[in-house]
Amino acid sequence: MHIVINGWFVGQSTAGSGQYVHHLLDYLPRQTPTPRLSLVLPVRKTDDVAAWRARWPSVEMIAQPLIALPQNLAKLCWEQVTMPLLARQLAADVLWVPYWAAPLWQPVPVAVTVHDLIPRLLPAYRGGLAQRLYTGLVSWTARRSAAVMTVSHASARDIVEQLRVPGERVHVVYHGPNQEATVQVDAPMLAAIRQKYHLPERFFLYLGGFDVRKNISSTLHAYQRYLERGGDPVVKLVIAGQLPATDSAFTPAPQKIAAELNLLNQVQFCGWIDDMDKPALYALGAAYIFPSLYEGFGMMLLEAMQAGTPVVTSEECGVRSAEW
Repeated sequence: MHIVINGWFVGQSTAGSGQYVHHLLDYLPRQTPTPRLSLVLPVRKTDDVAAWRARWPSVEMIAQPLIALPQNLAKLCWEQVTMPLLARQLAADVLWVPYWAAPLWQPVPVAVTVHDLIPRLLPAYRGGLAQRLYTGLVSWTARRSAAVMTVSHASARDIVEQLRVPGERVHVVYHGPNQEATVQVDAPMLAAIRQKYHLPERFFLYLGGFDVRKNISSTLHAYQRYLERGGDPVVKLVIAGQLPATDSAFTPAPQKIAAELNLLNQVQFCGWIDDMDKPALYALGAAYIFPSLYEGFGMMLLEAMQAGTPVVTSEECGVRSAEW
């Protein structure tokens, strides 16, 4: 079988869709029988082609120029024109789009991965007219696809209900953890990570994004109540992840909220965490706090559980995660 892959998110490791395709391309060539894989990369990533060839030597790399358009239009043209055209030219058996952007024209069978339906289900994520039109387009093209893959039964239910895709065409393929199961977290590693990020002796941990559905304000208010009701102040709150550049309703700045709650002496912001450091960071936490209002899967919950760390999460996120 010849699978042509839309490589738009290759190289974008800070995006969930980038991490998803990276990890799958690490494992797909190991399958037996091994499919023929052709990865189509936008030409803006050609400087990285040699590195990707070294990482995935059995995957055919095809560097394709982008049409000179504004970024959003260039992406749309890539998804709707370039990828289906190349899939036909390459005689693909399947065009796989590893994010929610199947083409309208489908000259070969299309498989699309829809991680979640956040732009349809959460008003804050619907955007302006252009974003809503795009969401409408990819909703329609998902219905026309031969197969829709998703990452949890909760997301599968949403896809059937919201996109009206027949249930027999929706396939749940769970995520694995981002870290290899063989990572050994020992005392020297824990000590090194504690020193690297200047971590307190005991702490609750939040690690994740800062858009409004992550509900970081509730984390800070809950921690304030913990202290007010006699909680041990020795147990600090560590907030990890790339902080928002600006404070807004969509990305509320946790530093500002912590200051308003007089928590700056109790809350530590340690910034971006390297992937290789995450298992030890989770293991050091007294508990992992994740009160998200919506997750298609909730990768961080799985990572914390893998590290043996207790998880405190919201009912909605916990219910959805239980539907893995």
